Amino acid sequence: MAAPRCPHCGMIAFLETQECSNCGSRIGFHHPSLSMVAAAPEGTLVDGTRWVRCVNWSWQCNWLVSVDDESGSCFACRLTRRRPESDDTIALEKLADTGVALRRLLVQLFELGLPVVPYWAREGGLAFDLLSSRSGEPVTIGHADGVITIDLAETLDAHREALRVRLGEPYRTMLGHFRHEVGHYYQQQLVVSEPLLGECRALFGDERASYADALQRHYVFGAPEDWADSFISEYATMHPWEDFAETFAHYLHITGTLATAATAGVVLDSDRVDGVIAHDVVPAPDYSQLGLDRALGDWRWLSMMFNRVNRSMGQRDLYPFTLTEPVVDKLAFVHRLVVAVGSQAS
Repeated sequence: MAAPRCPHCGMIAFLETQECSNCGSRIGFHHPSLSMVAAAPEGTLVDGTRWVRCVNWSWQCNWLVSVDDESGSCFACRLTRRRPESDDTIALEKLADTGVALRRLLVQLFELGLPVVPYWAREGGLAFDLLSSRSGEPVTIGHADGVITIDLAETLDAHREALRVRLGEPYRTMLGHFRHEVGHYYQQQLVVSEPLLGECRALFGDERASYADALQRHYVFGAPEDWADSFISEYATMHPWEDFAETFAHYLHITGTLATAATAGVVLDSDRVDGVIAHDVVPAPDYSQLGLDRALGDWRWLSMMFNRVNRSMGQRDLYPFTLTEPVVDKLAFVHRLVVAVGSQAS
């Protein structure tokens, strides 16, 4: 993903940074250029337009908004259709944490050239309901007609970990939820006609199968014993929609981490692990032209290295999944879909 730099000293900054860790300058994210710019209280001129801090700056948002915009909220914050009440300060703190993951998702979608059409611009456009199940209202994470609902309680480590263990999941993060649910959104938006629809059904199954029946069956009987032969996760076995969303999320996991490694200058030197890697592994920031085979080839070695690093810190594997041939075929479909849409956008 993008590695924006401080406009004052050139130091690489985290996407959510409001202050440069090197020179202490106030900086903000200018999403049209995917870059950091100065975030002075009076605003900053970018290409002749003044950009000011989002009204949610005090709630960790570091995006800027044009003074010509009708709202004081940045593009990312405006995508939030529903949020906790203003007097629910505990939930609002969790909203701030969740906003970091949401903005990271959006940056990756922009980089891939995927269309991000907001709900206020088009019926069925993208929207987020960010609510807390700890505020007295049941919240079910999911997607429906462009609206992605996220439970803010998932920012609580104990809550999220308890669910991860109870559901038998090797990986559960807030960013993972966003990537999965936006996979549902893009399947609905992009896989709507032949030949894509037929190809999708051949790989993932017929999405017209009863979702309610599939849900009940999954939670009663669980995944088939041989699920790992053809699916990226147990949850992917539940219904073709979930298989697509899980695969889409993993495509974002893989390409996003490879891009981050590339912009950080990570290279695996084959000479230093003689006999293990046949050639240097040099991850790329963009695999649209290089192809999925190259991406997965790089990912094989990079993910092994990241897993070793995590284990050296006593942590679980960064990427605890196996990519079998059927899963690779599904990832290839998602790759073709994303590349085709991205090329149209450019």
